Amino acid sequence: KNNLLLFLFFLLFSASINAQIEKVIVETYYISDTLDATDTIDGSIRALPAGSKTYRVYIDLKPGYKLAKIFGDANHAFKITSTANFFNNIDRPNEYFGYLAKKTHFSTNPTYMLDSWITLGLATSTYYGVLKPQDTTGTIRTAGWGGTAGIAGGILKNNDPAAGIPLTNEDGFLPIPGTVTFGSWIDNGFRTVAGRDTTVFGDTIIGSQFISNTAYLQQTSGVAGVIADSNQILVAQLTTQGIISFELNVDIIDTSTPPKHFIYVAKSSSADSYTINPYLTYPTTCGCTDNRYLEYSASFACGDSTYCHTLKVYGCTDTMACNYDPSANVLLSDFCCYPGYCNDRNIALVCPDISPYRLKQNHVGEDIYPNPVQNILSLQLSSSIDFTEVNYEIYDTYGRIIVQQDLGIISGNSLLQADLSGIPSGLYLFKVSVAGVSSIKKFIKN
Repeated sequence: KNNLLLFLFFLLFSASINAQIEKVIVETYYISDTLDATDTIDGSIRALPAGSKTYRVYIDLKPGYKLAKIFGDANHAFKITSTANFFNNIDRPNEYFGYLAKKTHFSTNPTYMLDSWITLGLATSTYYGVLKPQDTTGTIRTAGWGGTAGIAGGILKNNDPAAGIPLTNEDGFLPIPGTVTFGSWIDNGFRTVAGRDTTVFGDTIIGSQFISNTAYLQQTSGVAGVIADSNQILVAQLTTQGIISFELNVDIIDTSTPPKHFIYVAKSSSADSYTINPYLTYPTTCGCTDNRYLEYSASFACGDSTYCHTLKVYGCTDTMACNYDPSANVLLSDFCCYPGYCNDRNIALVCPDISPYRLKQNHVGEDIYPNPVQNILSLQLSSSIDFTEVNYEIYDTYGRIIVQQDLGIISGNSLLQADLSGIPSGLYLFKVSVAGVSSIKKFIKN
């Protein structure tokens, strides 16, 4: 019984728990053109190819939470991949993370602004990274950013509508107020002991994937979104001609005292108890997200009703039980009765606790059936004397009244029926009051 209640509790509340991560946003930030490709990197062929797309990845948290860490561990790889190589400058300073970048380097090397990196909240050491529509400060780009070819009017001015707002209008950089301070930044698994980056985010390795079971980037105080109501936190900027994919694992902290940590992972592992959040895998996977169906899974980031085929029917699916229900497909062991082989025995005698037709011999008797119910819930009342006023109420698991009915005065044995076709599936409480005495029973609506 306890296992059943825990299972039902999970169904009711898992969505609210996962709501600490409301979604993950992949913004198409910029699409390069032939003018951008003129900005060679010390004459190298590693200039930014025309048609490259720059993406920014944001984790959208519920207000009141901070992102403390993105990581990989033995059971959950930290993955960022593309079908083509990622772009990075090779003549830039040794700054491998977004939060270390310097605005002052962009003017002399404009495509440095489009490098690939990971971060926690910051796009440079002095700017937050925000979605371009939320940027209210204009652009840091100037006409003097002409690159190595000295393009008149500057480069990075492509206005391809597939990239949304042009960088010449808004560029997703918001200044960090001088009053803001951060905790310590800690990284592991990216650099050698000499400080050279060993990944595709550095200035030496050309590649299309970053996969690690040890790497992490951590901010000890946590980082919240600069716009508190949306709380969207930049975690990566990726430039490539290919199609990107990623699997992220995160450590989230709340702002209460003492702070609490919540760890979410992209994929499941039998070796731990971390919570899976489907938004942390990209591209997202759609499927049946309606838990009334057998095909339901919490691992889907978006719902597609075409994947929902078989409605759940709760009941006893054990053929050895007296109350075996051949129409049920979800076992509720709490409803199975095992007094022995039933054969022709009267179920009202061998399973009195679950018999839908029993009549109590005391002052007032009541029962509800079927349980679980799909549409019509029946109420069986029996007594040797006239009833006084009879009424019933149906509550959800939050204690809210869903259905309420006054039945008036009823005499003797009575069968009453309630139409529940209009209420959603779930666990409910049925409260019936007769002659001032109340009885509460649980039932499941399929």
